Amino acid sequence: VQLVESGGGLVQPGGSLRLSCAASGFIDSPKVMGWFRQTPGKERDLVAAIHWSIGSTYYAPPVKGRFTISGDSLKNTVFLQMNSLQPEDTAVYYCNRNPPTDLWGQGTQVTVSL
Repeated sequence: VQLVESGGGLVQPGGSLRLSCAASGFIDSPKVMGWFRQTPGKERDLVAAIHWSIGSTYYAPPVKGRFTISGDSLKNTVFLQMNSLQPEDTAVYYCNRNPPTDLWGQGTQVTVSL
């Protein structure tokens, strides 16, 4: 399994970023893909997920209304549009199927700061 995240960076509060994820190598095509984030010393948490077949989405309460997950199931690419970013969104962001496998990509660092 290969998971490659990109699109992170440094942004000021209120700004936006769009993360991309290219996933490959799954033995069985995932039904649900998600974006997760992790800060030092804390658990990796699910922030958004999308069900490919029915198109439904899930957002964790802290990001609901600000983040949008989308993607292409045939290409196994997933995006996370993040708007109105706040300092508490600072984290390393990862994509994976949900429930996640034990294999993770490098992640992409998102830093929200003045």
